[in-house]
Amino acid sequence: MKRFFAICIAFLLVMKSIVVHAEEIEEPTNLYAQSAVLMDADSGRILFEKNGQEIMAMASTTKIMTCILALEEGDLNAIVSASENATAQPKVHLNMQQGEQFYLRDLLYSLMLESHNDSAVAIAEYMAGSVESFAAKMNKKAKEIGCKDTYFITPNGLDATDEKGFHSTTATELARIMSYCIMDSPKKEEFLKITSVENHSFSNVEGTRIFSCNNKNSFLTMMEGAISGKTGFTGKAGYCYVGVVRREKRTFVVALLACGWPNNKNYKWKDTQKLMEYAIDNYTYQNVYEEPEFPLIEVENGIPKSGSIFENGNVNLQIDAGDEEKFWVLLRNDEKVEVKYDIPKQLEAPARQEEIVGNASYYLDGVKILECPIVAGESVEEKNVSWYLWHVAKAFFCMSGF
Repeated sequence: MKRFFAICIAFLLVMKSIVVHAEEIEEPTNLYAQSAVLMDADSGRILFEKNGQEIMAMASTTKIMTCILALEEGDLNAIVSASENATAQPKVHLNMQQGEQFYLRDLLYSLMLESHNDSAVAIAEYMAGSVESFAAKMNKKAKEIGCKDTYFITPNGLDATDEKGFHSTTATELARIMSYCIMDSPKKEEFLKITSVENHSFSNVEGTRIFSCNNKNSFLTMMEGAISGKTGFTGKAGYCYVGVVRREKRTFVVALLACGWPNNKNYKWKDTQKLMEYAIDNYTYQNVYEEPEFPLIEVENGIPKSGSIFENGNVNLQIDAGDEEKFWVLLRNDEKVEVKYDIPKQLEAPARQEEIVGNASYYLDGVKILECPIVAGESVEEKNVSWYLWHVAKAFFCMSGF
């Protein structure tokens, strides 16, 4: 019997341990990257960060901005000529020759699959006339997206410094730029098509040379749902990476800066997988809408349903939910959304049905993530002079026996 009770107690302790463990969600630890961010691409919300605001060199992850600008503002069938400046770029390069011509479409594959530095400069010079002018376009676009700590000097991400600073970004802003490329840009489908393809072959315009580009983003085959990404490396930046995974309507972006130096080329894949698995295992879309029970709101000088001149009317309130999809919020399994209602104590007559009288605000960790109007559920007319005269006349005739 004692043995039986001992087994039961041991079983209960194990079950308790399992339950406690299930409630605890551990964030990723021991990342190799000096700076890392996991972002919900749909909302821009940061789900995890490690030094996410630190300004650092970004290497060839730069090229996602070069690509999206060329897609949005360029003609993919345009002919791009290789300048002396373009052909002088260091490896990795397409090895284009001065005066050689290419279609912009093909150079974008060269840019994003093999990360060719000469293709980046040729694209920049075609788009803006010079690298400096194109960098100005890059910086303007970054500000439009909401980046405050990103500074572009080159279109290819090679380490560079000028009187305003050094070529740099933060993991947060790099993730934000990628989120724009895949979610908000009018050319997002074209961007995804280029960055997800396994390889691309093309020739120069003259047809005298043939080139073949293979996608260096190995993460595309490492994890289900990987749809885009860009690698990078310079001596100053170390290994960098920004990648995307999409699963069940959830789209996650990981940005890594300074994720090791030679011979640690694979650290970025390990960090990315760890962060993506954390997101997939712990974040799901949840419906945060709850049908509230609002009190009746008095309408001063409003006609009551009873018709009494000694009472005021009342209205019921309701949330104007509109598009119900907006109430589906990506939440970690242990997160809760707080709802605060701002409604008046009294309304002035007349009150109109569906008139906005207040709002419902939804907060996550103290940050407002959603706001919906609260409206009157019915109309209440005003007790005007004609209404009072009619009631006085009605009362008089009733008292007179008419």
